[in-house]
Amino acid sequence: MKINISAVLREYIFPLSIVTTIIGGILFILGLLGVLLPDILEGTLQLPRDFIPWTPYLLIIGFFILITGVWYLYSYIKNKNFILKEIETNKRSEFIKKRLELHNAAKHLPSKYQIMIREKEAELRIK
Repeated sequence: MKINISAVLREYIFPLSIVTTIIGGILFILGLLGVLLPDILEGTLQLPRDFIPWTPYLLIIGFFILITGVWYLYSYIKNKNFILKEIETNKRSEFIKKRLELHNAAKHLPSKYQIMIREKEAELRIK
């Protein structure tokens, strides 16, 4: 049995991007606090002193994870809104003009959006 990991991840891209954004934000804030205000990490959060030298690495890793999560969240929302807006049209000519863009956007979204496009094509009698 062959499992396509990208297809599985595509189905859960929205919750995964939210989780990635949250984890990246936490790591970024911990790294930022450790670099700028290490006394707060030791006193208020009661983290061990051995943790402080690792905070610049947390800052860098957290920043990249945060940017990745925000990027995937933004692209998901942008593509979803584009598809939902363009599927509302009842004009065949307008749909044909945007057809390639719709298929490209749906390629990065869960399979239900590809199904919605196929149903709209069948409704408008587009092959």
